[in-house]
Amino acid sequence: MRRNQSETNETIQLLLKVARAHFTEKGFANTTLEEVADHANVTRGALYHHFKNKQGLFLAVLDLVQTEIGQRVEEEADRSDDPWEQLLLGCRAFIAAVVETQNKRIMLIDGPSVVGWEAWREMDEQNSMSHLSEQLVVLQEKGVIKPVSVDAMTHAISGALNECSLWVAQLPETAGSLEETMEVITGMLNGFKVSVL
Repeated sequence: MRRNQSETNETIQLLLKVARAHFTEKGFANTTLEEVADHANVTRGALYHHFKNKQGLFLAVLDLVQTEIGQRVEEEADRSDDPWEQLLLGCRAFIAAVVETQNKRIMLIDGPSVVGWEAWREMDEQNSMSHLSEQLVVLQEKGVIKPVSVDAMTHAISGALNECSLWVAQLPETAGSLEETMEVITGMLNGFKVSVL
């Protein structure tokens, strides 16, 4: 029984890897399940057994991308012991990860239109936004930021990060625009800081 479960997991991971490559290169509309099954060397029946349709497969890939980006945000933030620096590192990591070739089309272009805005936002809330919210709570408890609504702050900052990611992703050179974006994001975040006299 264990062997069958292990084989099933391997098949699912292979299908996700192959589908991610196809969705990245061709986009959702131009990817066919037949191609994914062929390149994964599985039958269409096996693919349909694990994912009921192309949208279901895309949703699983998008969830994988969202989870990976959330983990990267957390890992980058953990490079510092200073909570404020963690916030800035996390914001930078989010934008840098989202605009990478293997993520941007799935996350920014096809994601909201294929799964719907509400589902896309729910996935975002479970991953990157949850890390952001947790960090803002820590900063507020330490008296670093003003006692305003953490929910409102989380949505405002997340919205800015998503919009900036869309902007950076459209530019031919991302390194310079990422620096410009972080300068603006840092200035915005500084507005939430408690003034030290």
